[in-house]
Amino acid sequence: MIVGVLLAAGASTRMGSPKALVKSRGQSFLVRGVRALWSVCDTVVVVLGADGEKVCESAGQEFESLVAKGMLAPDLKGGPRDRSGELEVRFAFNKLWAEGMLSSVRVGLTAALKHRPRAILLQPVDHPDVKPATIQSLGARLDEALAAFGGKKSSAFAYALVPRHRGRRGHPVALSAALATAIARDRAATDLSDGIRRHARLVGYLDVADQGVTVNHNTPAVAAAPARAAGKRKKRGR
Repeated sequence: MIVGVLLAAGASTRMGSPKALVKSRGQSFLVRGVRALWSVCDTVVVVLGADGEKVCESAGQEFESLVAKGMLAPDLKGGPRDRSGELEVRFAFNKLWAEGMLSSVRVGLTAALKHRPRAILLQPVDHPDVKPATIQSLGARLDEALAAFGGKKSSAFAYALVPRHRGRRGHPVALSAALATAIARDRAATDLSDGIRRHARLVGYLDVADQGVTVNHNTPAVAAAPARAAGKRKKRGR
């Protein structure tokens, strides 16, 4: 199985309110991120920190509303062939969130590894426009790489796969279980990229047409951009 990790622990100072709860196309960044990861992962771990209790409560209510309206049914029908038939979101709290994103990466990877996955998809909550099809492509290419390495030995293959749009690296980052374990244990790395450089035996890149992998919605202006663009397209169509 592949487990998803959604990083949502930051203080969101530039946004002015918790990024995880900002709405885009009718759903919060958090819910959009979880649902996108569900296209490959039966289980998604959401790492919370600043305003963690508030975010957790609000997200729980939003998921309950979507379930009551039957809006999550398509999520269950899609996904990998070995889908368990159940989708799960778990919340992990990072008490050291103020130390930076890498501390949340460690918390998320540690929680995800308890499920004994073959790989982990790691995505920041402020990338809500990543398309499920892109995540499915990452999962498929990652599985192909692990299979090529060779059967049971793939569990020891420290491999990362990074999406790239027009030469720019983006998210989510796919990590083999071996690489995720090494990064979670490393206390010397300065950030995620450094952790990958220190431990990966091989880093692959997947070129995608999805601009969402590189768009970081960390200010109100950027967060509102998709809505404005959609409004303009609708107006021109009249």
